[in-house]
This record gives sequence, structure tokens and C-alpha cells, in this order.
Amino acid sequence: MAQDDEIFDITSAAKSLSNDQAGRQRRYFISMMVRTLCFILTVVLPSPYRWVALVGAVFLPYIAVVVANAGRETVETGSAILKKKPKALS
Repeated sequence: MAQDDEIFDITSAAKSLSNDQAGRQRRYFISMMVRTLCFILTVVLPSPYRWVALVGAVFLPYIAVVVANAGRETVETGSAILKKKPKALS
């Protein structure tokens, strides 16, 4: 192989789908546990703090779904495209 030959990466594989789903499920589960804690705090806390906990309990499902669904689309498209045709092996 000559020194001026360039090497191109043809696979920029993302993590497997099962690993990605496991991470999403874990993030969603943690968010729902925080939401449950917010509901409990709504009952336990005095009035001004109760409303903060209630707002958290109401809006956390939306935030949890958005965070759980963000994942695979962060992979750069076209990052595995060859810039130059590879030379044939002889």
C-alpha cells in the first residue's frame, strides 16, 4: 500500500436496535418514576411547592416521550458514503 493511498470507512454503524431500545426504555422508566414522585410530593408538600410538583407531574409525560423517542435520528446521514472509489485488491 502506497503512502498516498487514502483509507475510507464504509461502515459507520450505529449501536444495535436492541441496545437503543433498552436505553430508551430505561430513560422513559426513570422519567415515569420521577413523575410518580411528583404526584406523591403533590399530596405531601405544603401549598406553594405542591403546585410545582403538580406541574412536573402533568408535563413530565410529554417530556419523557420526546426524550425517549429521540435517539436513532441523531445518526449522521451519509457519513458512510465513500468519497472515492476503492482500488481493487490484486
